[in-house]
Amino acid sequence: QLQLVESGGGLVQPGGSLRLSCTSSSSGFTLDYYGIGWFRQAPGKEREGVSCIDSRGGRTKIADSVQGRFTISRDNAKNMVYLQMNSLKLEDTAVYYCAAEESGYCSGDERQAFWGQGTQVTVSL
Repeated sequence: QLQLVESGGGLVQPGGSLRLSCTSSSSGFTLDYYGIGWFRQAPGKEREGVSCIDSRGGRTKIADSVQGRFTISRDNAKNMVYLQMNSLKLEDTAVYYCAAEESGYCSGDERQAFWGQGTQVTVSL
């Protein structure tokens, strides 16, 4: 089955930037047939959708809470999906997950077949 891995998380000051990456952990499995979503979960809160992109990169969604600050993109030739996060706020602190949707669509909901283990993003002074 498809296995996903996230990278790029870390500690950053408010107003700073991070770029998260999502890829398959094996060269035998690629992301190009899947819609990819980014989700996050803060301690004590429900997991929420942040952004998603369809398999071709032609359609994207972005949550109101991060609009204008976050950008999703993909490079299927490199088997990579990115989440560029700018102007980070304290409330962006969470574990960020990427997930794959088998339909290839960008739903941004919980109908995801595969999930990564997550990467921690901490925004702090």
